[in-house]
Amino acid sequence: MFRKKNFIAISLVLMVLFSACAPAVEATQTVVESQADLSGIKTYLVGKVGELSTSSADLKTASDAYYELAKASNFDYAALWTNNSAEASKALLDAKAAWISASPLYEQMEGIVAGTPSLAEYDVILDAGASAEDDPEGAVPFDITLPDGRVLPKPGNLFGVLETTLWGTNADYVAVAEADLDANDTVDFGEALPDANVLKGSADLLNSYVAELDIAVQAWEPTDSDAFTSLVVMVPTMNEYFGSWKNSRFVAGDASTQSDFVAISRLSDIQDILSSLQVVYAGVKPLIVSLNADQANQIETDLNGLKDFVADVYKQEQEGKQFTAEEADLLGAEAQNRATAIAGQISQVAASLGITIEE
Repeated sequence: MFRKKNFIAISLVLMVLFSACAPAVEATQTVVESQADLSGIKTYLVGKVGELSTSSADLKTASDAYYELAKASNFDYAALWTNNSAEASKALLDAKAAWISASPLYEQMEGIVAGTPSLAEYDVILDAGASAEDDPEGAVPFDITLPDGRVLPKPGNLFGVLETTLWGTNADYVAVAEADLDANDTVDFGEALPDANVLKGSADLLNSYVAELDIAVQAWEPTDSDAFTSLVVMVPTMNEYFGSWKNSRFVAGDASTQSDFVAISRLSDIQDILSSLQVVYAGVKPLIVSLNADQANQIETDLNGLKDFVADVYKQEQEGKQFTAEEADLLGAEAQNRATAIAGQISQVAASLGITIEE
């Protein structure tokens, strides 16, 4: 999840500056017959959308189950919890598990979806778009009509709405602020009873848009421009991700005021996004080899190194290290410097090959 509109302009400026001093390829444009093999990109994306469709359907099923329980209690959530706590807990834990499955699956394709102009709107809808309140210009293009007739006008991307609903971090979407879902005699962070109408309405819409994305991906035929655009636009987005990681509970702890990114560390998301970009690079690497084999190998090494860098930080976090905000800034700067250099080389290669980077 990231706000893309500023990164395209910024990254392209940086690419131009980088290419002025990079010696690896000639500055003259050379249009060559494509030797890229982009079939693997589509195969990968089709597979991931298929997996996402399954997880999205599971989330809808669990949300429907919770909604029916709430409806049977006439949306009296105190009565629901008194009479059907076990059933409500199971439905909500199933919904959380489905979200935790679905969100990384989307991140594993976001590098392609968000970086491809013909597909990028789905990134805004599912994972990157802001609410109209936070960012009128970058807001999602939809409202959520709830089963009870209420409308949530442009509330933000659907994964974000669902996360803040399921983990109780948006008070407007919560019916009961504390509920011991796992029955361990302690109300832990994220244990609450959500508004069943909000949960069902957003889960239904997510499932619908995932189905639309599936159709769009099936019809999509990737081009060299699509692939290079994805790499140039999406690789240099490290500052955004590390910034949201710094402000999340994973770094700031209970002092965090950020309502999303509470269930999964952004470091995990970054690795997933870079995985999809590795797939893209594998498709275009033969074309870059035809121009300069050494540079093709160097870009691959640097891209792998960037992912390894993030993976190492994530491993430390998983092992219990609590990073400070200052450390997050330093790590984000290091990742951004690496990413900018990689994208600069790719941008330069695209120019030499006569491949257009779409804005």
